[in-house]
Amino acid sequence: MDMPTESEVLSGAEIVIRSLIAEDVEYVFGYPGGTVLFIYDALFKQDKVKHILVRHEQAAAHAADGYARATGKPGVVLVTSGPGATNSVTGIATAYMDSIPLVIISGQVPTTLIGNDAFQEVDFVGITRPCVKHNFLVNDVKKLAATLKKAFHIATTGRPGPVVVDIPKDITAQMATFDYPQTVEMRSYKPVVNGHPGQIRRAAELILSAKKPVIYSGGGVVLGNASEELTEFTKMLGYPITQTLMGLGSYPATDQQFIGMLGMHGTYEANMAMHECDVLVAVGARFDDRVTGDVKKFCPDAKIIHIDIDPASISKNVQIDIPIVGSVDKVLRELTRAVKETLQKPDAEALAAWWKQIEEWRAIHCLYYDKGSDLIKPQYVIEKLWEVTDGASGDAFITSDVGQHQMWAAQYYKFVKPRRWINSGGLGTMGFGLPSAMGVQLAHPGATVACVTGEASFQMCLQELSTCKQFDLPIKILCLNNRYMGMVRQWQEMFYDKRYSHSYMDALPDFVKLVESYGHVGMRIDKPADVEGAMREAFKMKDKLVFLDFITDQAENVYPMIAAGRGQHEMMLSPNKEEESI
Repeated sequence: MDMPTESEVLSGAEIVIRSLIAEDVEYVFGYPGGTVLFIYDALFKQDKVKHILVRHEQAAAHAADGYARATGKPGVVLVTSGPGATNSVTGIATAYMDSIPLVIISGQVPTTLIGNDAFQEVDFVGITRPCVKHNFLVNDVKKLAATLKKAFHIATTGRPGPVVVDIPKDITAQMATFDYPQTVEMRSYKPVVNGHPGQIRRAAELILSAKKPVIYSGGGVVLGNASEELTEFTKMLGYPITQTLMGLGSYPATDQQFIGMLGMHGTYEANMAMHECDVLVAVGARFDDRVTGDVKKFCPDAKIIHIDIDPASISKNVQIDIPIVGSVDKVLRELTRAVKETLQKPDAEALAAWWKQIEEWRAIHCLYYDKGSDLIKPQYVIEKLWEVTDGASGDAFITSDVGQHQMWAAQYYKFVKPRRWINSGGLGTMGFGLPSAMGVQLAHPGATVACVTGEASFQMCLQELSTCKQFDLPIKILCLNNRYMGMVRQWQEMFYDKRYSHSYMDALPDFVKLVESYGHVGMRIDKPADVEGAMREAFKMKDKLVFLDFITDQAENVYPMIAAGRGQHEMMLSPNKEEESI
């Protein structure tokens, strides 16, 4: 479908597709229904925008989300009204919590029926208002193209996020002249991208005065494509750096200055360094509760610098001393320049003493686990995954579902590049792993894509095995199968006197037979000695989806752990650690 001439008259549905072409949209993830059939008809008549038919609308949002995280481009979702729209809400909320750019095009009943409780009518604008960056209800076909332009602009600028465009069916049938704006100007929406020079100078002075500094980076570094700037800044100073779950990969985990992930299941050295630091440089992080623990105990002696694109994040959870609002890449470049231009240098003696203390904490080996067990340890599976996928190269993409397996993947897979770690951080959405892997694999057809999941999470969206078959997506699925909702069981063991109320996954399917029924390859592994061989065999099958069902130790817990209401310095370490390593 060629771009129209300036005076070409198109239907609303054709305007939707032409707008997507103008935005260089490669894939639309969707599921058809009555109110979007005109749009699907327009899709059928062209070949520039490819449609990926999912088997559930939640998966459409997750797949578009995975595509967006892996590429930095906005993901696009197309769903019908009513249940089609409401099924996508979990995926929209997932993207919203993690600041992922999505444009969700939803069908709506005709304008004459809105408010009449018509068949498959829901107030989708009202439903999604709390979990989108913005949403639109289009009531005039002449405004459709401009509205879509605004949607893409809002979704991808400032702090990214999902935007809903709700389009009544009659609007998609009406005719209008197609005129897609080249630019968009919105008086009420002008994100700040350049940091304040005075605040940057103040931050540089404070950073150089530090005796016990820590750099704390989050998902905003990944979303802001600021990995190079962060690495240069960190290397220049020689300071320790820790990262959030969402920030992993924006600084290489194999580097000695990286002290591990922080937070509820972060490393001992990262959390202790945070607790005792005197200057904290927060870059693209939002001080969420899984990081801070009890905010009253958070970084009690630290002066805090916070760099973020979103002014609403500043001092939202923790009081900030020097806020800098702006794009993290630009601010880091200016901050690096400001540090270089000053005559002052970091206190070498104090920094050496600080590193000595950090190395003592690191020597505790908080990620210790029993490698001599006859049972498969989930941590061992992740370590082997890093080896088999050549983790040091940073080329493989790892998606995960939510639970213990997610934390083990974050702890034991050393991410060295950004946009390789794809997981639901803020909302913690079970079922995210497989559909997000589909989006990643479509974005990078020749790449190695592995999904780390659990038997409970996998069953949330297992119908997408059908989508994987239809579109020949050779994803490798590693199921850490402990026959429990693992994280629920862990909490019940620790805080509910081992009352395992409904956390046991009874009546599990035979996953090997299940995936084979979809036309894929299944393997069941129950001995530690077979883990690496099975994994290498699976990854050699470049053109097949392979499901590896690892039967793991049911009693294994994720450590370290900060219990609810505790501070970062009040971590629980594994009771199975060797005495000499504590």
